[in-house]
Amino acid sequence: MADLSELDLQNLRHLILAHDVNHCKMQAYAEQATDPSVKQFFNKAAQSATQEKQQLMQFLG
Repeated sequence: MADLSELDLQNLRHLILAHDVNHCKMQAYAEQATDPSVKQFFNKAAQSATQEKQQLMQFLG
């Protein structure tokens, strides 16, 4: 792990939490969608948020 300052760690934490929130929102929207293309769009967005969160978490360890 690179030497991260306290501010860097705080910013990283906020970004990770934001992606987690986005994943939850997109997944909820996908569950409510009735149109298959809209459902697919939100499912892809949820998956993307999860992948981005995992990439950010690599900075922690």
